[in-house]
Amino acid sequence: MAQNTGSAGEDYVARWLEKQGFGIEVRNYHSRFGEIDIIARNSQYIVFVEVKTRESGSMVSAVEAVTMNKQRKILLTAQLYLQKSPCALQPRFDVAAVTTLHGNPMGLQYFANAF
Repeated sequence: MAQNTGSAGEDYVARWLEKQGFGIEVRNYHSRFGEIDIIARNSQYIVFVEVKTRESGSMVSAVEAVTMNKQRKILLTAQLYLQKSPCALQPRFDVAAVTTLHGNPMGLQYFANAF
């Protein structure tokens, strides 16, 4: 997958989250454990979103790409983020699966509380 396709998928999800009433806190938050694509919040949740972008017809679905190892890295990274930026909101871990056609986002499957 080209880097710009991944960025297009993340942009697409960020815009979608904003339409759902979330404010985007951070994009591409890095720690020594890994990266979280989008951190967003609304009045109830702070949401750590893993975005997976796949071209239509790909052999492995975007959701299948979020392995247990990847989940562990996201959880550890989220813990570090919350230590540095404490908040009273309930944390939630979501997965956004973006399907593209020739690099252009065409569809979104969004899984709240994915893990």
